[in-house]
Amino acid sequence: MSKNREIKEQVVADIVEKIKSAESVVICSYSGLTVEQVTALRKECRENDVHYCVLKNRLVLRALQALNITGLDDLLNGPNAFVFGGRDVTNAPKIVNTFIEKNKLTSLEIKGGLMGTEAMSVAAVKELATMPSREELLATMVGCLVSPVSALVSVLDEIAEKKAA
Repeated sequence: MSKNREIKEQVVADIVEKIKSAESVVICSYSGLTVEQVTALRKECRENDVHYCVLKNRLVLRALQALNITGLDDLLNGPNAFVFGGRDVTNAPKIVNTFIEKNKLTSLEIKGGLMGTEAMSVAAVKELATMPSREELLATMVGCLVSPVSALVSVLDEIAEKKAA
């Protein structure tokens, strides 16, 4: 086997691992971005435990085939960047969508994505970007659970104060 083929097989294996470990993947067309814009996006991704990289479409297609994931073949043409979300499903879509809106970019465009093994449309990725993060949802849920208990404690405290007076 040639050395080049071995290298490509290793890259495909690395992409497979990235896809498996990512909660979500966003596929973006990035042509027309300046170096400063790409650097700023990469920095924002690093700060939020998200991995931004440019990969060869053919190798990503092979990795998707190895994982039996379909529905993204038509997105894998032209220069694409892949944003692999780490600990939260909403991380990668939020970062990309926010970066596009904040900088009013037309050169960075979301083409679609992947959540688990399911392909997502552009609309689904943008909807995911507007959802609260896992931590926000958990905090809301805890607040809902604690609210009745704290109200009961407050009422009981008022009753105790009235009896003491």
